[in-house]
Amino acid sequence: MTTALVVQTSFLGDVVLTTPLIAHLAAAGPVDVVATAQGAALLENNPAIREVVVYDKRHRDRGLRGFRRLSGKLRAGRYDAAYMAQGSVRSGALAFAARIPRRVGFTTSAGRPFYNVRVLNVEGTHHARRLLALASESSTETRPRLYPGDRERQAVDALLGNATAFVVLAPGSVWATKRWPGYPELARLLASRARIVVIGSADDRDLAAEIQNAVPESINAAGTLSLLASAELVRRAAVLVTNDSLPQHLASAMNTPTVTVFGPTVPEFGFGPLADRSAVAGRTDLACRPCHPHGPERCPLRHWRCMREITAHDVATLVGEVTSRLES
Repeated sequence: MTTALVVQTSFLGDVVLTTPLIAHLAAAGPVDVVATAQGAALLENNPAIREVVVYDKRHRDRGLRGFRRLSGKLRAGRYDAAYMAQGSVRSGALAFAARIPRRVGFTTSAGRPFYNVRVLNVEGTHHARRLLALASESSTETRPRLYPGDRERQAVDALLGNATAFVVLAPGSVWATKRWPGYPELARLLASRARIVVIGSADDRDLAAEIQNAVPESINAAGTLSLLASAELVRRAAVLVTNDSLPQHLASAMNTPTVTVFGPTVPEFGFGPLADRSAVAGRTDLACRPCHPHGPERCPLRHWRCMREITAHDVATLVGEVTSRLES
């Protein structure tokens, strides 16, 4: 039996996509995970995880004192191996300082000087598979998993009331140019077929309000649900329409039909949907696309055609193609 540590303190979407690696490692022994506080919340109830160690790298654990405290805690865990799903220098140094004998990470990671096993980061493959390759080349199970509990189910029950057939729209993104502007019009097109529910963080409330102005009977849940409760809501949806952002990965984990709108980025970066039924909307005829690994704050060419020229009718057509659960 081996005891493994997975270090994943990156974006929340990356945390979701690390769950296949965690599940694979758990078949051989206990698995602990180092994550941010938000990442830890996403990983609650996961049966493959023994303990989530919260790394509050911007507050409590910042600086040398916090680094020493956490590396000492990890050293006491006597792990056989550390899998560096987040590849910063700080994360690599943390595993090294914790004296973990086998430290596995990507050849392209900034923290690679601290690894003694380096794995090729294969471009063009899904990031869930790239992460899984840190431990296995043979596993075929790359769809992530999340585990909402009773608390999350009750929160969604209270939100939905008697709503049954519904579409979830997720108009937000940390990256401004990844926010497709067509959600209000899409909501109008879909409102006759199903209830509209909008999710997002507190920062997305203005975007959600635009949709609610277009469809007053829609349910605005932006900023009201926890991350796992949002996953539970997405699980119950007929379909999720989202940008290239965290909600897409929630849908992959809950196997909900998904339509993802891609603008400055492309699925070939390795972050497309993994649900059994999914589709992507994106302009394939623009020489300027993709223009950024995440999505710049502003369009470099100032026309933003990659998003402006995707119509609500285009996306509504894809919604019809990926789902059979909408009431006519």
